[in-house]
Amino acid sequence: MPQEKITRRNPWTWIPSLYYAEGIPYILVMSVSVLFYKQMGLTNTQIAFFTSWFYLPWVIKPLWSPVVDILKTKRQWIILMQLIIGVGLGGLALTIPLVNYLKYSMIFFWLIALSSATHDIAADGFYMLGLSQKNQSLFIGIRSLFYRLAMITGQGAFIIFTGFLQAKTQNIPKAWSYTFFVPAVLFIIFSIYHKLILPHSKSDINQGIDKSKYFLKEFFKTFALFFKKKDIGITLGFLLIYRLGEAQLIKIAVLFLKDGVINGGLGLSIEAIGFVYGTIGLISLILGGILGGFLASKGGLKKWIWWMFAAINIPHVLYIYLAYFQPSNLITINLCVAGEQFGYGFGFTAYMLYMIYTSEGNFKTVHYAICTGFMALSMMIPGMFSGWIQEILGYQHFFIWIFITMIPGYLIIRAIHIDPEFGKRSEN
Repeated sequence: MPQEKITRRNPWTWIPSLYYAEGIPYILVMSVSVLFYKQMGLTNTQIAFFTSWFYLPWVIKPLWSPVVDILKTKRQWIILMQLIIGVGLGGLALTIPLVNYLKYSMIFFWLIALSSATHDIAADGFYMLGLSQKNQSLFIGIRSLFYRLAMITGQGAFIIFTGFLQAKTQNIPKAWSYTFFVPAVLFIIFSIYHKLILPHSKSDINQGIDKSKYFLKEFFKTFALFFKKKDIGITLGFLLIYRLGEAQLIKIAVLFLKDGVINGGLGLSIEAIGFVYGTIGLISLILGGILGGFLASKGGLKKWIWWMFAAINIPHVLYIYLAYFQPSNLITINLCVAGEQFGYGFGFTAYMLYMIYTSEGNFKTVHYAICTGFMALSMMIPGMFSGWIQEILGYQHFFIWIFITMIPGYLIIRAIHIDPEFGKRSEN
């Protein structure tokens, strides 16, 4: 009877907390770190270059995933990674006040990024092992909701909290240090909670090194087959350049909002950025994604891909407007940021669907994982140089440059072939 209680848990007791825990470290590493380094005095070139390297664990995630399958159970990986993320955030918080904080912060952000990517692998695998097929379908929306709530917490609430602390303490490093202590404690709690509450799935077993030799051989054979797909060059071109403009903008947008008016920015307070970009912007992104998914299910990917490509690129003109006119009215700024993020959410739907389309056939799980690696690479490489380009061009010309970089994407979409029926929801 006790074993029965351990192996069967109400999904509501662990899925919301598991996917909330999955989203927070990602947004802290990828987004909050940008604003942190801006306030600590780094240049835009340095910030974009350093923080773009944090994508690397997600780039290599497809190669790292077999290790998670072979060594230990996914349940053990989840608990261990949450503990390491908590320790990493605590280490980050403790070293921020130090003179050589930059070296230590990079090490801890890297540790958090690698642990977060590993946690993603384990959590997504455990989701499929710990639930029946019926419950997997039922809770797909719930896990997505809590992942998005985590992003709003990280990019919205944590940043607003930091602004409040800075006003109280008048000490930027100390405020950031206190802020990172909050998720550090939260992840220690997550680790303990999930150790107690996660079910022990009978399918979640440690394969062991000896039993894994055949598995590894088959994995890399399957991995190689991906690069033998028809028109793979065009496919990789799409995966790498569809979001070329957004990959550069995502690193610079917050820096632009924070920079003073004399430097070409909007001079927003950190609390305002947490609300404008981290709350209103993210909600708009989510709504755009929901609308994109709904329309794609009606007409299919082929019908909507051009509209989605336009949606992910044309709203960049809103940042051109903000850079040239530098409005101080928060309603205007909110509308512009919300409009651009809504377009991004809507347009990103085509990217996600194309990854699924590319992965169709045998070995779709491994092939989809490879696509996600290229997705991370498509953000990493342009992001690394975005700060350098911005500092050469200035904000006004940089956003014009962003708009122009839609041209390669236009050319690659003309070259791809998509089944007109793909993506349409079956009426049966």
